[in-house]
Amino acid sequence: MFQALVNSFKIPELRKKILFTLMIIAVYRIGTYVPTPGIDGHALSQFFQNISRTPGGTLFGIMSMFSGGALQKATIFALGVMPYISASIIMQLLTVVIPYLEKLAKEGEEGRRKIIQYTRYMTVVLAIIQTFFISLWLENPYAFQGMVVVPDPGWGFRLMTILTITTGTAFIMWLGEQIDEYGIGNGMSLLITAGIIESIPTALWQTYVLLSPFDLAHQQLAWWKFGLMIFLFVGTTISVILITQGQRKIPVQYAKQIRGRRVYGGQSTYIPLKVNQGGVVPIIFAQSIILFPATIAGFVRSDALQKFVSLFTPGNIVYSVLYALLIIFFSYFYTAITFNPIELANNLQKYGGFVPGIRPGRNTAEHLDYVMTRVVLSGSIFLAIIALFPSIVSSPKILNIPFLIASFFGGTGLLINVGVILDTTKAIESQLLMRHYDGFIKKGKIKGRR
Repeated sequence: MFQALVNSFKIPELRKKILFTLMIIAVYRIGTYVPTPGIDGHALSQFFQNISRTPGGTLFGIMSMFSGGALQKATIFALGVMPYISASIIMQLLTVVIPYLEKLAKEGEEGRRKIIQYTRYMTVVLAIIQTFFISLWLENPYAFQGMVVVPDPGWGFRLMTILTITTGTAFIMWLGEQIDEYGIGNGMSLLITAGIIESIPTALWQTYVLLSPFDLAHQQLAWWKFGLMIFLFVGTTISVILITQGQRKIPVQYAKQIRGRRVYGGQSTYIPLKVNQGGVVPIIFAQSIILFPATIAGFVRSDALQKFVSLFTPGNIVYSVLYALLIIFFSYFYTAITFNPIELANNLQKYGGFVPGIRPGRNTAEHLDYVMTRVVLSGSIFLAIIALFPSIVSSPKILNIPFLIASFFGGTGLLINVGVILDTTKAIESQLLMRHYDGFIKKGKIKGRR
């Protein structure tokens, strides 16, 4: 593996792509420290420090993950890539519902460019809406336990915040597209991963403080719990890799066709049905729904509403059950939108393919739907377990550790990291194999060019 990394920098074209990608990531990380005008950064930092171990701290930890911690600092990149992700998911769903968008999706490269342009417009609109509510939240002392985060509230601050953070979101979108065009890997995914990985030093420092190996009087984390944390981290990482790469292969046989003196077809292949068909999308949908009551409670001062919202805080049994059910539901919902067994069966029949033992056409579509339904069930249950794992680990009755540390034991962050690292590794490996170098899996010395 290390030899493959060295070989990656020996190829001029690949070296330029890797260095360009790293430069864009560095620019993105610098932007997460540029503050938004009109905000008392010290008061904001004190607030998040006070609630770091409360359910509210867990809530903001989830919301801040996609911005790489920029939301908690209220910087110009406070929204991160979430508006773009939301816009992309909405456009993907609308493509199935709206005939015009469905027609564009089938027009090839030109149609794809138009859909991307519409996604950009929707990203800006979503950023403006979200930033407006963020500005109202920052102005509300009730949401910050009486602390004044915005010394001079009003429409001047709101308009400045909307302009600043929306511009930052558009700039992040542009950075991701530059990686797609001139770098290596998926731009937006790499920016999210960079934000999540950036929190590793802070998490390690918090772990060291809790462990306090040289000051047993202040030790808050026992050594056996630390060993259990390492074991859980390795186990969950391996499990996520296996499920992310897992496939249910449906065998397909193509009939032989004689055209003139040549024989076409006759080969065997398979249809890969991914165990985790929806990726992190079901978790994102479920988080958006379950965090909505807490978001509303931040603007409305009502004891009854606060009592109701307390049921939807991480660690509560109602939160855990509802969160798991929402993930399972959205896993099926997203699969139903993106996977069309009837169209797949018709394409197989059109090109002379069939599933052995299954009649072509309707029977094949029913068989694919039957298999996919059961594959999605196992994948969705796994997603629910992984998503709830950080809340379980950070619970006061289990390990009682901050959410920042617990987030590395599962949830959206781990799924994104594993998926992006695997995809980027494959992209680099394909470049190496094209130039007759060994990839990351096969070990050995460099073979050179043939």
